[in-house]
Amino acid sequence: METSKKEIKKEIKTDSPIKKGFLVPGLPHLLLCPEKKPEWTELNKAFKKVRDEIEEINPDVILIYSSYWFSILGHQVQAMKEPEWTLVDEEWHELGSIPYKLKMDVDFANTYVECARERGLKARTTAYKGFPIDTGSVVALKLLNPDNKFKASIVSSNVYSDRAETVVLGKAAVEALKKEGKTAVAVVISSLSNRYLDEEIDYSKPERIHSLKDEEWNQKYLEFLSQGRLEDVAQLSRQFHREARVSKKVVAFKPFWWFSTVMGSTNNFKGEVFCYKPVHGTGAAVVGLTPTDKSTGDLEFDEENAEVYKGNRNVLSSDDSSKDGDEVLSEKN
Repeated sequence: METSKKEIKKEIKTDSPIKKGFLVPGLPHLLLCPEKKPEWTELNKAFKKVRDEIEEINPDVILIYSSYWFSILGHQVQAMKEPEWTLVDEEWHELGSIPYKLKMDVDFANTYVECARERGLKARTTAYKGFPIDTGSVVALKLLNPDNKFKASIVSSNVYSDRAETVVLGKAAVEALKKEGKTAVAVVISSLSNRYLDEEIDYSKPERIHSLKDEEWNQKYLEFLSQGRLEDVAQLSRQFHREARVSKKVVAFKPFWWFSTVMGSTNNFKGEVFCYKPVHGTGAAVVGLTPTDKSTGDLEFDEENAEVYKGNRNVLSSDDSSKDGDEVLSEKN
């Protein structure tokens, strides 16, 4: 059953500047040729539902964490006022070009970077003509904010960061919103399982998930998300990555660490799965999470909730000061 506009506002019970959160996929198929597969059509329609909710909430900024934007040295925040270019996806160039002109919140980007640095992170703004904004961000903003009604902010996913660093990055985002006196919706752009089918697209055949194992893990994640168990999902990120994702570029599934943090690191949400379909083997889900005053079950979180990033823990040192850093973490992406 679809949620009405009145119900959306009634359900949102939070003092947080983040009024609602969404998970969306970022593959260009859903923007450039949704009519070519029934599954892509349904996902495209789900984006329309999210767009309607965002318009009803009327946030000051759409806050995006894109797993499609990789950074190596620290974290980058897009700070060009109106980035404009023509994108051709490096993996799906045959689908065509995406001309875009977006609208960024420059003031927020600068504050976000300041807050991140104050918390010990390496961070900087990125603002120059022709910067290659990632496919996921372009697809999401073209579908969710086609007329640039709302300003956006896009932060990169550092390939070397692990949980503590990603958690601190999320806290810096919330702190920046409070300093700016702004409200936001958080949008995470990522697939669930991300293994492609090793074959050409056959437009005459139905889509399918790469493997039964991937499908089982996707369904478990969707079950948790539908129950509003966002922090529980975040706690399972490493396991999910090992079981259902390709480790070519990263070895930790970061999006839900950031997502849960900006949303408050709780399970106090009403979850709604708008759509879940395969896209060439990957698991594509459009999910909404609305803050409520009710939690799902009794929780036992396993990992610490870092406030400041102090570097990866030196596991070879006998110095007790090594305990002050990242709780585990020297994983290489």
